[in-house]
Order: sequence, then C-alpha cells, then structure tokens
Amino acid sequence: MSRRGLEFLAVILAFLMVVVLLAGFDNLPRRLRADIEGEAKQLSLSQKQFQDSVDEVNRNLAAEPDLFRAENMATVFPDRLRIASGELQGAQRDAAALDKLLQANRRQDRDQAEKLLNEERALRSSALKEASAVQAEARHWVNLKQNLPAEMKQMESDHQALQHWDFAPVNAAVQRAETDWPDKKSDLETRLEALHAVPADAGKSWQASDAMRRKAEANDLVGLDYALLLTSAEAIHKDAASLPGRTQELQTLTGQLYTGWDKILIDLRDRKSGGEHDYEEKLRVVSTKFPDATAKQGETSSEETWVEVPQATYRVAENNVGMAVAHKPTGKYDSEADDIAQPAGFAYMAPVGERNQYGYWDHRDGGNFWVWYGQYALLRDLLWGRSYRPVPSYEWESYRTARTSGQTYYGRDESAGAPKYGTHGTFTAQHYSDSRYVRSSGGYSSSKYASGSLRRGESAAGKTFGSGSSGSGFRPKTSPGFKPSFKPPTGGRSFGRRR
Repeated sequence: MSRRGLEFLAVILAFLMVVVLLAGFDNLPRRLRADIEGEAKQLSLSQKQFQDSVDEVNRNLAAEPDLFRAENMATVFPDRLRIASGELQGAQRDAAALDKLLQANRRQDRDQAEKLLNEERALRSSALKEASAVQAEARHWVNLKQNLPAEMKQMESDHQALQHWDFAPVNAAVQRAETDWPDKKSDLETRLEALHAVPADAGKSWQASDAMRRKAEANDLVGLDYALLLTSAEAIHKDAASLPGRTQELQTLTGQLYTGWDKILIDLRDRKSGGEHDYEEKLRVVSTKFPDATAKQGETSSEETWVEVPQATYRVAENNVGMAVAHKPTGKYDSEADDIAQPAGFAYMAPVGERNQYGYWDHRDGGNFWVWYGQYALLRDLLWGRSYRPVPSYEWESYRTARTSGQTYYGRDESAGAPKYGTHGTFTAQHYSDSRYVRSSGGYSSSKYASGSLRRGESAAGKTFGSGSSGSGFRPKTSPGFKPSFKPPTGGRSFGRRR
C-alpha cells in the first residue's frame, strides 16, 4: 500500500476510535454505573443506621448493667456488633474500589465491578441486619423490665398452662403407633419423652426464680435479680408457646405411619414471568390411608396440583414424566420418602414368588405376572391408568436391580426398541398423551402402542433413542444408564385376560 493510502487508513482508524469513545462503547454499562452510584448512597445511609443502632445498644448496656447480665448479653452484644462492624468496613473497602473503577470507566472492568458490587451489597446488608437484631433484642429486655407486673402475670399464666397440659391424646396416639409399627417404638418414645420434659424443665425455672418472683410481686425492687427473673420468665414463655405445636407435630407424625402415598409427575412447564423463568411440576398425589397396621383395605384418594420447583429439580424431572418421583410406604414418616424416580406402582409389588396385601404373582403362559387384589383396583388405576397390563417378573427383577444400585429404572419396550417408562417411554405415550411436556419434547410417538394414544392433529414423528440394541435401555441425560440383568424374551408375550 502506498504512503498516501496508509495515511488515509490512519485517519479512518483515528476517526473510528473517536466515534467509539464518544459513543461510550468502551465504558462501563450505563446501568452498572447507576447501580454503583446507587449503592454508594445506600452505604452512606446504612452507616448512619448502623451507628444509631450501636449507640442505642451501648446506652442500654450502660443504663441497665444488672439487667444485661442475663445470658452474658453485656459481652455477647458488643461482640456481635464488633463482627458486624467488620463486615461494614469490608463494604466500605469495596465501595472505595468501585469508585476507582467508576472513575476509570473501562468496559474491561465490568466483571470485576459486578463482583465487587455484589460483595458490597451482601456485606452491607448483613452488617445492618445484625445491628438491627441486637438493637431489637436489647429493646426487648428493657421493655420486659419496664413492664415487670405484666410479665409476672404472663409468667404465672404460662406456668399454669404447662403444668396442666393434657398429654392424654398424644400419649394414646404414640402408644397405638408403637403397637402397630414396632420399628418406630424407640424413636416415638424418645420424642414423647422430650415432649413430657417441657413442663418439667419449665418447673425448674419456676422454682429457681421463686424468691425473686415474690420480691417482684411485693414490689420490693431493691436487690431484685432482673437477669434471673426475666430469663426464667422468657424460658417459661417459650416453652408454653412451643408445646402446642410440638404436641401437634408428634401426633401428625404418628398419623403419617398409617398413610402411604406416591407423587406421580404428569406434566412440566417452564414459564417466563417478569423476565424470569418459573419452573413448575404438575403432580398427582395418590394417597391411601389405613385405619390400622393390619387393615387390608384403606381409603384411597388423589389430588393434582402445579407446584413451583427449583431449576435443578426441573431439569432432573425432564426425563421422568409418568413416573413416581416420590414414594412413601406405610410405617414410614413423610421425611423418609424415597425420592428416586421409579415406574408408578412397582414399589407395591412383592418379591417374585411372594404375595403381600396389595397383590400376588400369577404363574401362567410360561411366566409370572403381578396381579392386584380387587380392593386395590382404585389405587392401581390411579397409578397406572385403567389399561393396566400385568407386569412380568423379569421386568420387576430388573427394576429391583436398578434400585439396589441407586439408579432410575426406565425399562425397555423390546418390540419398539425404546424405553418403556419416563418421558420418552411407550407407557407414557399411552397413558400421558395429555401431557403438554411429553408432546412438546417429542416423547415416544412411533411405536404401535403410541399410535392410538395421540390426539388427532398431533405429530407422529419418530424419535431416535440410541442404537436400539437389546438391554441397553434409555440413557437419560441426568441419570446413569442401566443395563438389565435379565434379557426379556423377544417376539412378544401373551398377557392373558386383563384384571
């Protein structure tokens, strides 16, 4: 290129650089700059609020040294404020660093500026929250002293409520549950003993404060140990306030042992709201409540509802439409529910060759098939739909092998070369054709089983599930693959008459 051409190019480049600078393309984003400036104002306000809280707490500690001997508050409160002050100083350092970045105003500093801004906000918020909490606690104790007569009346009322608490209903519920579910006896006894200990512990606080309580009631405030008296009153009040809830919690826990339930995932949706995503699951909760542990028939019901879930939960659930994403048998607490997804209904089946209260293995046509007892027809239909086809024993054995390994079992439809259960399974295509998520994700729609389950006008385009080799099954993106230990016979199988 000629010298004149190079000079012209240099002029063009210089012009473009000026345009970039004037346009602000090399600056920090405008919104980020505004956020930094706004946070600087918030920090200034927070510093004043923080100092106001500290000053008030210090005044109260100085004015009521005897009161704040309770629970070592005279040392605990200053220590908590000191830690909070350190957080506020950290926010100030971040603010100073942000101010330098704001002055430099370079786009290349964007990531660092955002990181510092988030850190400053977190430190400022934490420091102010702790200072406000200490301030509120100090005020609370000062108010207790200022309203001593009312506190003494409340203390008496709380004590009487605890000493006359009716434990008969919860005692009966626990005794019944221990008889019906011996495995829970030790745990239930421990919980019941802790419940009975509440009034006993409150009684100790009542006795320990007896002398001071009498002085307060006589309005003899000279030498009154406010710390001891008010600490006892607080302890008794907390016990009285918590006992009803703790009693109900234990009764509810015993009730959970008599109910088995499953949560069947029947649909998913991801909706945008205000620029954010709302992840939701549609669950069918199928519950069976039994009158006692020996009952062969219970009251079965179901309820369907949409629930919001975290994104991570939603992503895992994408493979599991049509499956039980949680199962809780009788004799267990709700907190002990199994949350590894599994084909609905499989958890109710007995080991091959055995029977249980729900059904039995029927030997016919050269194989074993699970048959539900008639009294559980409603439970079966809610779990499987009204087109239940008896499960062969080889499929249940493969399911148990997967469960033992902590894996999700999706089965395999050998005639279709596809998974049987889960979002992309042939079973799901049959029974959950109304699921918008199954339809939108492709699901399984090319087998002879799926052909009758799609609505008119819906796509019947096929979907590839891998090599289709025998035994490999479907490998979901969030769950490890499973290879059944038993290869089912090819060429189909007669299931006999439906029950």
